[in-house]
Amino acid sequence: MEQHRAVVVGAGIGGLTAAIALRARGWDVTVLERAGDLTPVGAGIALAPNALRALDAIGLGDPVRARAAWQGDGGMRRPDGRWLARTDAEAAAARFGGPVVLLHRSTLVDLLRSALPATAVRTGSAAVLADPGGDRRPARLTTPDGTHEAELVVAADGIRSAIRGTLFPAHPGPRYSGFTTWRVVVAAPAEPFAPHETWGPGRLWGSQPLKDGRVYAYAMAAAPAGARTPDGEKAALLRLFGDWHHPVPAILEAADESAVLRHDVHHLIDPLPAFHQGRTALLGDAAHAMQPTLGQGGNQAVEDAIVLAHHAGPGLPVPAALAGYTADRLPRTSGLVRKAARTGRLALLSARPAVALRNAAVIAVSRFGPGLVLRGFDGIADWCPPADAERPRVS
Repeated sequence: MEQHRAVVVGAGIGGLTAAIALRARGWDVTVLERAGDLTPVGAGIALAPNALRALDAIGLGDPVRARAAWQGDGGMRRPDGRWLARTDAEAAAARFGGPVVLLHRSTLVDLLRSALPATAVRTGSAAVLADPGGDRRPARLTTPDGTHEAELVVAADGIRSAIRGTLFPAHPGPRYSGFTTWRVVVAAPAEPFAPHETWGPGRLWGSQPLKDGRVYAYAMAAAPAGARTPDGEKAALLRLFGDWHHPVPAILEAADESAVLRHDVHHLIDPLPAFHQGRTALLGDAAHAMQPTLGQGGNQAVEDAIVLAHHAGPGLPVPAALAGYTADRLPRTSGLVRKAARTGRLALLSARPAVALRNAAVIAVSRFGPGLVLRGFDGIADWCPPADAERPRVS
């Protein structure tokens, strides 16, 4: 039987997942990656039950679980260490059908890459969309190697997606959220600690243990767009967080300047009119970049990939299949972009009366038990892939 050809632009988590899922549905898939290698930009990633169930659909959920740390009991704290709310990992797993797991992005990318043939991924191949395709014509991409025609193009080329700009030139694109982030992975400090996210005035910090004995730490603070620290990002973090509770000072002490990643947070707060045009689909940050405050950016890219492959199965014309993909994914992800933005504004309140009121509300809600706290993730972490999603054995 003749295979139809798909080209995925971008070899990040969403793009690689889409390539695997489409191959399982019978597509001949090529992944084009602009960078010269697949070393991911980033540090750790948390995968919630919704993303793990999506990975189950391509046979990779259990391999991810085996390589990851399962998030334990922890909670939300103040900078002085006082607990505002405690989380119950067992209650969360029971409510949402599984745990939250944490691993390094490179571990996840390596696992996804190993599920594809070596010849399926071409690095150092920048792609430009020349034609999104239509009912009677294929999509067309140009690269330094020549022209590629395909029945389906998947643009997983990130928040600055050039393909999105080609499809929707009138869209304003990503907007600066007002916040910047830092991420670092270091050896775990000698003194143990519970996983936590700590909210202070205008800034937050999170520390999450990884399975390999390291710690993934992240921070977020209000800052002007493009601002950088003349004496280095570690110095900036020490000024902002150096007097916070354990393990924050120990993590900062262990961090090398070169290992601290800083990125301004942009998001697509203005929804796109669609996630497709013709035979070309947008996926992940290219479609719905969101603030990291819900921990759902990568999770939603994985969901996108599985839903896209579900719609692009045998028998349905590609433009109609992509219309179904947009109908499924646009409302869900647009709502999450807005919710992440609201959570960011709440987490990074800076006026002391507002911070005190927020903290009092968090304490009051936590007294009703984990159910009320977890309710904010209803409809997010309990998502399941389409009922007929394939669950093939990955060779």
